[in-house]
Amino acid sequence: MNVMPDGPEVGSGDEYLTSRRRVWFAFAMTFALMFFDFIDRQVIVSLFPHIRSEWHLSDKQLGSLVSVVSIVVGVGGLPVALVADRVGRVKSIVVMAVGWSLATISCMFTTNFSQLFVARAVVGVGETGYGSVGAALLSTLFPKRLRSAVLGAFFAAPSLGSVLGVMLGGMIAARWGWKSAFGVVGVPGLVLALLYPLVRDYKTVDMKAGSSHAARSVSGTLKHTLRTLAGTRTLLWVCAGAAAQLITVSAIWSWLPSYLNRFHGMTPEAAAKAAAVVVLVGAISCTFWGVVIGRLAVRQPRNKLPALSVPCVITSVIFMVAFGGGYTGDAQFKLILLGAFFMNGTVGVVAGVAMDVTHPGVRSTGAAVLSLFQNVFGLAAGPFLAGVLSDQWGLQHALTVIPVASVFAAVFFIIAMRSYDVDVARHSDVKLDAAPALAGALSTGAPA
Repeated sequence: MNVMPDGPEVGSGDEYLTSRRRVWFAFAMTFALMFFDFIDRQVIVSLFPHIRSEWHLSDKQLGSLVSVVSIVVGVGGLPVALVADRVGRVKSIVVMAVGWSLATISCMFTTNFSQLFVARAVVGVGETGYGSVGAALLSTLFPKRLRSAVLGAFFAAPSLGSVLGVMLGGMIAARWGWKSAFGVVGVPGLVLALLYPLVRDYKTVDMKAGSSHAARSVSGTLKHTLRTLAGTRTLLWVCAGAAAQLITVSAIWSWLPSYLNRFHGMTPEAAAKAAAVVVLVGAISCTFWGVVIGRLAVRQPRNKLPALSVPCVITSVIFMVAFGGGYTGDAQFKLILLGAFFMNGTVGVVAGVAMDVTHPGVRSTGAAVLSLFQNVFGLAAGPFLAGVLSDQWGLQHALTVIPVASVFAAVFFIIAMRSYDVDVARHSDVKLDAAPALAGALSTGAPA
């Protein structure tokens, strides 16, 4: 496929796929939904002290309320992305946003751990594939030269959403009870879902030019897609590195409010606000490192991978010292803030690398493979593993040991560099085209 899109910004493979205004409107909408996605996902962590007190739960049970969302998102992301790559990214995102928002609201009506666990799992069903499908959409609409920076900014949304989710959870629980928090944060996603059809998608491209109808059948497409992705060595090593780093990130995000409550004597509301500052620093670092690493690797893009290993190693050292070095009070909290500046720096760059080495026809699916590793082996593993270790050794020792995972992440990223150039060259000649907006309202008032 090599037809010219309708925007003046389109030409080579390193330009906007449609007009700048439409592309940035797509970014704003996709960012906003990711922001509220993580408000809905992370609001529960500031409610842990309330839930623990009311229902007498163990740390393992509390951790599972976070982990179950990530497990469902990771496992379900691949089939959802396969569908999205065939029927359209925008349509899929609308359905997912409606689903997770309604599921979040339903959490306020639960009366025991089992019901809340199931409701949280349904939140994961709604969020399944959103990050990967959104990343595929943005990485294709924007020029390749901006990919790391744009995805770094996009993946700052989880941190920012987590900040507001943690803060709102603590504030709402203190005034109206912890269950009310789910109702308050679930509504905005519904509103954004109704507006999202205004976003421009890109037209689906075949994996092979001139492929037969049989090759494009559901089974043929699935087999060819998975075979192609499995043969992309860079993607697999990057997935392993991303998951390892997120073990550290998710453990800190999920357990810091409880740690500050137990060891610093803070009230749940005060602990939530302090933890939110840490997550906010992570959000800033995500964008910062996306821009910095992207610029450092302009001439040799494969250098993004060894550059990623640096914040991983620094993260590990800082957190092991912060939680295991005898620091207390303000000194310890300052170390935690410093570690937060490095720990989330890989997310946007990792997504950009995954898009670099994945064929445009299956970018949602390639991003879903990354999401599978990130969610199941990273975001889900971190809170649950920290909860298990906390029950055995205590929370402080658990948070001292967990950051060792970041060292493994650094090793995996360095290994991934060896196959990067070969994997990128496989689809360097593929041409792309913009699709019309799902809703025709762009021509009657939406950004055009």
